[in-house]
Amino acid sequence: MRLDRLVRAWGATEAEQALEYPCDVLMPEPDEAVWRAVDVDAPPAVVFRWLCQLRAAPYSYDWIDNFGRRSPRRLIPGLEELAVGQRVMSIFELTAFEPDRHITLRQVRGLRLFDCVGTYLVVPKGEGSRLVVKLLLGQPRWGPVGWLVHRLLPAGDLVMMRKQLLTLKRLAERTPVDECSSPSH
Repeated sequence: MRLDRLVRAWGATEAEQALEYPCDVLMPEPDEAVWRAVDVDAPPAVVFRWLCQLRAAPYSYDWIDNFGRRSPRRLIPGLEELAVGQRVMSIFELTAFEPDRHITLRQVRGLRLFDCVGTYLVVPKGEGSRLVVKLLLGQPRWGPVGWLVHRLLPAGDLVMMRKQLLTLKRLAERTPVDECSSPSH
């Protein structure tokens, strides 16, 4: 496998890369697109419920992106009650969602080097699920610094998001379906 393919589309099939995602509406002409995907031996409702946990923590390398605090290993009641505009992983806001199907995020405005939007999509697969993420990056800002960060981001994101998806996979696979029941489901 070519390194570029690994960095741009870790785990994602060509068919998954060809799909339209809700984030495509937010950035119809991105400068860069990357995909990440993993099979999860848990039903979509359980996987989606763990995606709701991203409101509390990033579930990646906590010492880097969660200020050293451990991401919760149990479901936090109430986080499944989504609303557009909520903060997710501190640096994103929820722009759209469909229960048991997707959450779509946009990087919060402020001191950012480029726009970033993404969709976490849950697809049924047999008795389990497929979790596919598409990230879109806009044109870099801030001259050479923005350009350098923009060029390095796909590789850095691969390291962080791979950890995130594998952590969510592990947590979802050990969660009983009845723990994910809520009035909205």
